[in-house]
Amino acid sequence: MKILHTSDWHLGHALYNYDRSEEQICFLNQLTGIVQEEQPDVMVVSGDIYHYSTPSAATQKMYTDGLLRIHQACPSMTIVVTAGNHDSSSKLEIDSNLWDHFRVKVIGHIERCGSAVNWEKQIITIPGQDGNPVGYVATMPHVYPQNFPILSDDTPREERQSRFFQALLDETGKQNTQQLPVVLMAHLSVEGSDRTGQDDSAGGMEFISLSTLGKGYDYLALGHIHCPQTLKGSENHARYCGTPLPVSFDETYPHSVTIVQIRHQGEQPEITTRSIRNPWLLLTLPDTPVPFDEALKALEAYPDHEQTYIRLNVLIRDYLAPDCNEKASAATRGKACRFCYIKCTREQQEQATPEAALTIQEVKEMSPLDIARRYYREAEGEEMDEELCTLMQEVIAQVHAKDI
Repeated sequence: MKILHTSDWHLGHALYNYDRSEEQICFLNQLTGIVQEEQPDVMVVSGDIYHYSTPSAATQKMYTDGLLRIHQACPSMTIVVTAGNHDSSSKLEIDSNLWDHFRVKVIGHIERCGSAVNWEKQIITIPGQDGNPVGYVATMPHVYPQNFPILSDDTPREERQSRFFQALLDETGKQNTQQLPVVLMAHLSVEGSDRTGQDDSAGGMEFISLSTLGKGYDYLALGHIHCPQTLKGSENHARYCGTPLPVSFDETYPHSVTIVQIRHQGEQPEITTRSIRNPWLLLTLPDTPVPFDEALKALEAYPDHEQTYIRLNVLIRDYLAPDCNEKASAATRGKACRFCYIKCTREQQEQATPEAALTIQEVKEMSPLDIARRYYREAEGEEMDEELCTLMQEVIAQVHAKDI
């Protein structure tokens, strides 16, 4: 079975109020070309199709137009889409019956038949070009750990997640009488993964061990972590494909989609990547923090024709002058580049105050948990303990789940 693994498209994402639809359409066009060349049996999209749970009409049209072009590039290919933590599961599934006609399976939530899980919806048989089955995809949309279904009355709360994953794989095994390759999809954070550059302000998730996801899959197609990586200790069986486009300035690694070939059940997958080119560069200028006047001169000297998002890398002692952003914006007039914001790095002082005043941008870049820790440190004079941090993170996750 040949798989194209992609995730975390974040369609509709705006970078500091700049529309990114040009970049996102460019990605979807490149993906169409890759599908045309690779002719996979299945394309799996492991969550975060949209950046916002209520995408605009234009963003939804971008998605539907893109999927139709991808389907036309390889009509025999099955496309499996699962919801991520940024997606609204119900909105994603609204037109799932129509998508069935184009070999697109959309899984937004875990469906029940009475008290039992509808495993038929969660487990998808993948036909090859000749119509015969070549493998199975076991789907798991994003679900917060506390919301996993209770499969039996004696299931402890802390084992809901692990028992559900194993039950899903066991049910897949029952259907897989020909011992074909099995792909498991999931959108979550696995312990030991590299989260370089990731912003978790939109509902961070707890780390889980790889063993929580059970046994019985040949390839684990993960979403949520933006840095592409094959998990250590998985022997090539578990991978984050990463974002096709950077979502923040700190996602400085190459972006791609993953191609996976599994010849027989139980064999190690063959993994390659196909690069995605972004027509707009995300650049921190200059490389190292310098005083504002020096950074402004670098911005003024930046080539007029380069399509680039720019954040200025500024060294400050106490605070920025009120007109700094205005001056930076003025320096880009007539240029193709787009000024986004000023990244501030404070000078090291011999007698620095323990909690220096934060700029608005610094507050925006902090997670809710970081803000809570800072408040606790100032109010109590000590660090928040691990148990309280865990409880705080659970509350943040529950609030975000209600917003979705």
